[in-house]
Amino acid sequence: MPRNINLAKHAGFCYGVKRAVETAKKLKSDNPDREVCVLGELIHNTDVIDELESMGIKTITEIPDKGNGICIVRSHGEAPEVIARIRQAGFELVDLTCPDVKKVQQKAVELAKEGYFLVIVGKSEHPEVVAIRANAQLWSDKVVVANSVEQLLPYADKIKSHKKTGVVVQTTQRFETLSPIVEYLTSISKEIHIANTICSSTSMRQCEAKELAKISDLVCVVGSKKSANTTHLAEILKNITQTIHIENASELDKYSELIIHSNNISVTAGASTPQDVIAQVIEKLDKI
Repeated sequence: MPRNINLAKHAGFCYGVKRAVETAKKLKSDNPDREVCVLGELIHNTDVIDELESMGIKTITEIPDKGNGICIVRSHGEAPEVIARIRQAGFELVDLTCPDVKKVQQKAVELAKEGYFLVIVGKSEHPEVVAIRANAQLWSDKVVVANSVEQLLPYADKIKSHKKTGVVVQTTQRFETLSPIVEYLTSISKEIHIANTICSSTSMRQCEAKELAKISDLVCVVGSKKSANTTHLAEILKNITQTIHIENASELDKYSELIIHSNNISVTAGASTPQDVIAQVIEKLDKI
């Protein structure tokens, strides 16, 4: 029986990532004699970071006391104090925070200013969440991050006694994570305002992948293990059908037996996965 390989329509670079990568490359080509650097990885993809490095776009992990040239704020965003330090060091700052992430930051600030006890649904260590929390904490000390109902339990009394609760969500979160948290908060809050800030690209990617998984023997999720939206995608699909999470085509060799016995294979990819990496995976799946 011939193998059927389906590629999801919503696979690979989302708008925010595409914008960040293309703008960074253009900045360097327009400023060949100036230093161009990014604070942290521009996106969670090693191949893309290596390509940017080869063009002379450096990734830095700390802000130097004195900086030259252009410093890019990546798509995850940064805390206001970090942005201030970049400017103070002497860099020309280019802010490539994803527009959807900016909206979450703005909504978090709005709720904090209006006196809500703010709950950010997401992973506390994720750079996007770190930036959202830092922006909100400029206006309020009643800001917590939770990725489960269990993580909210220590704050239950404070939430119950507060007049109103506000909720924003990390853009790449799963709706399955948000739903029980909202249900719990609704049961203990006097008044609740929920801003479902999961980005439309993430929602479409997850919905389409779930439908493909239902008709597949195997789903290959392509993207970095450090990418939140990619790992969430793999987590969702593992509950539906056999799913593997790979970073590139070279990892497929480990799953050759599984691939050989799968007639219907679907391929999807995270928002930071380049099209050429996806194409290489499909080509190799066809040959195994």
